[in-house]
Amino acid sequence: MSLEDKVGQLFVMHVYGHRATDPDQDDVDTNLRELGVRDAAELIARYRLGGVIYFGWAHNTRDPHQIAELSRGIQEAAPGVPVLISVDQEHGAVARVGAPATLLPGAMALGASGSYDHAREAARIAGTELRALGIRQDYAPDADVNVDPANPVIGVRSFGADPEAVAGFVTAQVEGYRSAGIATAAKHFPGHGDTTDDSHTELPHIHHTREEWERYDAPPFRAAIAAGVDSVMTAHIVVPALDPSGDPATLSHPILTGILREELGFDGVIATDSLAMRGVRTKYGDDRVAVLALKAGADQLLNPPRPDVAWHAVIDAVRSGELTEARIDESVLRVLRMKARVGLLDGEEPTPTPTPTPTLSTVGAPAHLAAADRIAEATTTLLVNTDGLLPLSPATRPRVLVVGADPRSPSGTTGPPTAVLADALNALGFQATALPTGTAPDEAAIEKAVAAAQGGQDAVLVTTYNITTHATTRDNTQAANTTLDNTHARAHRATDSPDDTSQATLVAALKATGVPVITLAVRNPYDVAHQPPVDAALASYSWTDVELRAAARVIAGRAAPRGRLPVPVRRADDPAQVLYPIGYGLTY
Repeated sequence: MSLEDKVGQLFVMHVYGHRATDPDQDDVDTNLRELGVRDAAELIARYRLGGVIYFGWAHNTRDPHQIAELSRGIQEAAPGVPVLISVDQEHGAVARVGAPATLLPGAMALGASGSYDHAREAARIAGTELRALGIRQDYAPDADVNVDPANPVIGVRSFGADPEAVAGFVTAQVEGYRSAGIATAAKHFPGHGDTTDDSHTELPHIHHTREEWERYDAPPFRAAIAAGVDSVMTAHIVVPALDPSGDPATLSHPILTGILREELGFDGVIATDSLAMRGVRTKYGDDRVAVLALKAGADQLLNPPRPDVAWHAVIDAVRSGELTEARIDESVLRVLRMKARVGLLDGEEPTPTPTPTPTLSTVGAPAHLAAADRIAEATTTLLVNTDGLLPLSPATRPRVLVVGADPRSPSGTTGPPTAVLADALNALGFQATALPTGTAPDEAAIEKAVAAAQGGQDAVLVTTYNITTHATTRDNTQAANTTLDNTHARAHRATDSPDDTSQATLVAALKATGVPVITLAVRNPYDVAHQPPVDAALASYSWTDVELRAAARVIAGRAAPRGRLPVPVRRADDPAQVLYPIGYGLTY
């Protein structure tokens, strides 16, 4: 390999379009504006890319046949070494490949199931379907321990708040993905679970002592390494106890080389989180970030905001002697070993034939969908059930009004959660009506919901979504008008507005009607501590169809609630007091 070839192997980039060549004109225009190329084939040829990452907002993931064809086109454009195609498919709140692929419960939901077997099976199914689409690397599982309930970027992406339990789930998922031939990535090292700042938009500081880091953050990463995780993704966070320089972990030699490589003994691929995120760009310019990440010990450089600047900066650093070519060789060999492990270098076709066999017979296979439903039923958590209101019997075809938050998830749902729940309840024998009121219902929306509840309803089901900080997701059509770091932020989280309590106001107004009120927290389970007392309260940890349908079956008594909280829920008025501890959950 030439120096340019080797440097290219270290870069993983996104590109807009549903085809490797000749994408839609809007995608061509966006590629030219952001990346300086027309399509994926030009991007690979210009930078000799080692990897490409798929996103829904980049229009890469329309349907299984199209994704498989895109993967084939990308491999055909690779000049020699096959491209490692990757995706963020954590499931739950973060899913890039949607239906008809199988959508599985996310990390915190799996944590609520208490079953490592469920986590392993979910990863195996997810990995099997990704491989059928030509995708060989998943940036999962999330190894963060969600210590802070106000964490704006991790939350339900974590398996929970108990380090040892999280370590067990991370191990199970690494094993499941590996059994399916998928490279894994434990993230976000050294641990992003205890912060109220979002590294997509600012540089968080973690104030754990070294002893606290060892106790809370390290166990899941140690477990991932012991399980044979292929890569570890860095976090754009400052941890003074681990490195007092003020550099984010992604650029920290003491953290990546000193701790991850030398102390923990990890010799796999260290992947950066997106280099377009604001957290890694606050201290250094884009011409320095990629070079400093490699000097710190990173191997894969994910999504630099200006690929031409980053690529040439690395080459110039080698030619000037700031980086040695031997150092580049170390990272290239790690990347190539990972490619070999997932079958990209052994002569096997790197992508399937995009025909009904094997792609469409694997992706969304009936056995996979049935497994997803079975796993989801073990995750729904019942926190309140006053006077045994639940389960509701459909025998008399009771009327149920479904109101509340309807966060948008372009990959994980077939419609607003209120509509999905109403449809599921109707299929179970209820007379359910959906009336979405949004994540920040105004006075008119609340009055309309109250009037509907008073119109002969037997119960009201309210979906809540982060009551203390309501969130709304930007329309994907705005992607072309946003900066790259904001685009990446939209891919992982919603834009939060602090201290919004209108969802709690809605719940209180409905409770005042005298109609029994049931709440379902469709993201963070902490909502129950920030809402007025209700007749019944559940948590689904996600608003994907599989979780909502499972919750409907629990409400109808078709399934018993078996989930147990994987995080403590603290009192809103006194956070020092635990309202519901880890392991809490009712059943019937």
